[in-house]
Amino acid sequence: MSDIRAENWMDLHKVLYDLPPNEDTHRRYRSNYVYRGMADSSWGLETSLYRMGSAFESVEGPLLRSFKKYAETGSIPGESLWIRLSVAQHHGLPTRLLDWTLAPKVALHFATAEESFYDKDAAIWRINILEVKKLLPDKLKEVLDNSCADLFSVEMLEDNIRTLNKLDTWRPDEPFILFFEPPSLDARIINQGAILSVMSDAKLILSEFLKEHSTLYDRIIIPKELKWEIRDKLDQDNVTERMLFPGLDGLSRWLKRYYGPGPNA
Repeated sequence: MSDIRAENWMDLHKVLYDLPPNEDTHRRYRSNYVYRGMADSSWGLETSLYRMGSAFESVEGPLLRSFKKYAETGSIPGESLWIRLSVAQHHGLPTRLLDWTLAPKVALHFATAEESFYDKDAAIWRINILEVKKLLPDKLKEVLDNSCADLFSVEMLEDNIRTLNKLDTWRPDEPFILFFEPPSLDARIINQGAILSVMSDAKLILSEFLKEHSTLYDRIIIPKELKWEIRDKLDQDNVTERMLFPGLDGLSRWLKRYYGPGPNA
């Protein structure tokens, strides 16, 4: 793993944005990365399903069946497994998915939004989706190539992986990860530039997988001493709960933090 420690606000911007012209997009300055901000740099990339404990594999099926059974009529916009998983993740049900974003400053928000962790260094995990694509099974690579895409849509996944059992048994001796765009369920997903990841087996931990594939990623470490400065400057850039969680709940969370005590209170 390659850790890059940002020493100040300008250094952080250089690390996140000083990318060379992208040959795959006719030398446009477009990133091949997805980002995940975490309030504590010591955390790994375990899914919410994995964190349920030793019996997590046995409850995944009942969780998803019950979610579909008891959900309000029309709240899950389709029968696709991948739509159901996306909606479940979006609303806090433990799943085998992890949240990512295409936007570095959105990742910075999630790395600095929780004041209870301001005594800890934060981290942004950054994964190169083009390198991830190279590790996919040939059939799935072909799906992306035929669509001139680097990320899957829920429709692509539904056409090729209709059940979790098929994913689990696709290539058990060669684990892989895939990234997909969730459906635009609401403004929250759109404003966050949301991307979701899933491993080829629910038992796998992405951070452990990445140790075996160090060229896929790096981490930007954010010293705890920088968190307040980053937080205030993100507010200035309008990267706030008010924008990322549209509605009264997000507005209230933003106002509580914005008018709350600062670092020297």
